[in-house]
Amino acid sequence: MIKSMTGYGKSEVSEGNCKISTEIKTLNSKTLDLYVKIPTRYKCKELEIRKIIADHVFRGKVDFSMNIENADEDSNPKLNINTIKNYIKDLETLQMEVSQAEYLKMAVRMPEVFLNREELEISEDEWEQVVISIKTALLKLDDFRKEEGQSLNEILNIYILNILNSVKEIEKYEKERIEIVTQKLIKQLDEIKVQYDEQRFHQELVYYIEKLDISEEKVRLQQHCKYFMEMLNEKDPIGKKLGFIAQEMGREINTIGSKANHSIIQKLVVLMKDELEKIKEQTNNIL
Repeated sequence: MIKSMTGYGKSEVSEGNCKISTEIKTLNSKTLDLYVKIPTRYKCKELEIRKIIADHVFRGKVDFSMNIENADEDSNPKLNINTIKNYIKDLETLQMEVSQAEYLKMAVRMPEVFLNREELEISEDEWEQVVISIKTALLKLDDFRKEEGQSLNEILNIYILNILNSVKEIEKYEKERIEIVTQKLIKQLDEIKVQYDEQRFHQELVYYIEKLDISEEKVRLQQHCKYFMEMLNEKDPIGKKLGFIAQEMGREINTIGSKANHSIIQKLVVLMKDELEKIKEQTNNIL
């Protein structure tokens, strides 16, 4: 089953009085472009967070954000006891005639004597819940991508069938095409009024018609179409492979067009090129 590179997933879990919210959005990109927005105190965990996401997403432009809310009264700033003690110790070296209480008053007015939540250590329980939230968001993202992928699968099958139908339609005009080419050459020879050896002419005509033969191109194009449809059912990421197959299909269609020498076949080639462009556009959004 194919997956779209466009997706969205969100998760919210609770740990004590903490509410952990994670959100992930993805768009198509040839490589993995991962943008992470997390609380300051989680910067030390950024590499681990990136690895969790990269192991799941593989490819695409990814925007990840995480927010942690704390409803506990303990989320208010706390005193940094060690810092205050150090300030008092330094003040005492000045040997001022003040009480210990005065030293304390002066110390708490110094910088960095309060700890806010952003400076608190991350507990194992909290980190475990963060990981659960990230993985849950990724699972929801995966479900979204599968659903989008199913729609893409149906659309791509229609485009491929349209190309195959055009190939069958071309076959109706192949005999007529050869007759037109033959009559055109005879007419040109008659117009310049030259004598020619009919046997030699037919030998050259056979050689010329062989060069215009599109049987091999049609067979290869049909094989590419069949392989493309088979790949749509593969489990592994197939976006790049589908892109390569589409390129090969384009080569065969272009060759058929260059050899056509028939107005209706040329129109069918234009239709196939149009379908192929739609295919290429959609494969750019497949994982």
